[in-house]
Amino acid sequence: MLACRSLSSPARQVLRSTAISSQWRLRSLQATRSYANHSGDEEVAKFKGTKGNDGKYTVTLIEGDGIGPEIAQSVKDIYTAAKVPIKWESVDVTPRLKDGKTVIPDEAIESVNRNYVALKGPLATPIGKGHVSLNLTLRRTFNLFANVRPCKSIAGYKTPYDNVDTVLIRENTEGEYSGIEHVVVDGVVQSIKLITRDACERVLRYAFQYAKTIGRTKVRAVHKATIMKMSDGLFLSIAREVAAEYPEIEFDAELLDNTCLKIVTDPLPYNDKVLVMPNLYGDILSDLCAGLIGGLGLTPSGNIGDECSIFEAVHGSAPDIAGKGLANPTALLLSSIMMLQHMGLSTHADQIQKAIFKVLAEGKTITGDLGGKAKTAEYAEAVIKAL
Repeated sequence: MLACRSLSSPARQVLRSTAISSQWRLRSLQATRSYANHSGDEEVAKFKGTKGNDGKYTVTLIEGDGIGPEIAQSVKDIYTAAKVPIKWESVDVTPRLKDGKTVIPDEAIESVNRNYVALKGPLATPIGKGHVSLNLTLRRTFNLFANVRPCKSIAGYKTPYDNVDTVLIRENTEGEYSGIEHVVVDGVVQSIKLITRDACERVLRYAFQYAKTIGRTKVRAVHKATIMKMSDGLFLSIAREVAAEYPEIEFDAELLDNTCLKIVTDPLPYNDKVLVMPNLYGDILSDLCAGLIGGLGLTPSGNIGDECSIFEAVHGSAPDIAGKGLANPTALLLSSIMMLQHMGLSTHADQIQKAIFKVLAEGKTITGDLGGKAKTAEYAEAVIKAL
């Protein structure tokens, strides 16, 4: 008891100072966000890019680390063969020191801002030390407020689950990933979960619009408002408000633990829904759903912002096989398909996607992680032949 009392006073002082610091951080976040009020009829995060004089869109390409350059080359080769009207602008996002801070190079930021869209390979993130996650830095830099993760069973690649077709949308900028954490006293660390009305409303409205776009009739909010009554409670109450603007879309809510249990028991009831949730839950549940269809190597991902959007492969950089021509480019290819759909190039997207699925279904020219023996370039060539 005496030991607790001796710690309580300095701990309270640290918490008070941290609370003041966090209030200033919150005000700063709110000041830099410019979330306009939208009605249910206005489109959120519409692509703003235009074709150049050559009739092509310019797309920023972040090849990434490890196997990134190899799988990016497969995408470039297939796009050339398919005559997709885009040209690539490669940039390097290796962190630099600027005014004592680790930052993304200015030229990379300018490229994405100029082109409004980017395709990104895997980036390595130090664990427990080193620079902050570049993936997280990119999301914050461009205010990529929604992460979209479709997970659909692929014919020819058998898993314990059949006919999976889930879509998850995750709030991408705050929650437990706000990066506000500190040592209270030795051995005691506090991490602050930040949730704001603006960020909740933006991602929820996008979820309803996305459901309409892909022809789904239901949106479900996944939460833990039973425990985190204020933070998740805010997310849930805003979800109900936004749902009222979309009477043609059925809305309900489900506890995170129930969702995890049900979706691995039988994922089929989730095929008519778009699931939307706060940051951490979406991070975990989207990877869980990827496991239902065969892993992250088959899963596309898009990070959506009002101005810019970045589409990416969410698997690791696999340094152990880098340079050996063994990597599977499917995830980056399917992410690029999402990118084309976002840009309004649906005809090219459908053409390439059909070719990819044909190669995977045949199973003759697939990479080692899928049970085949093909090299990265051989897989890409098979897709080109199937176009």
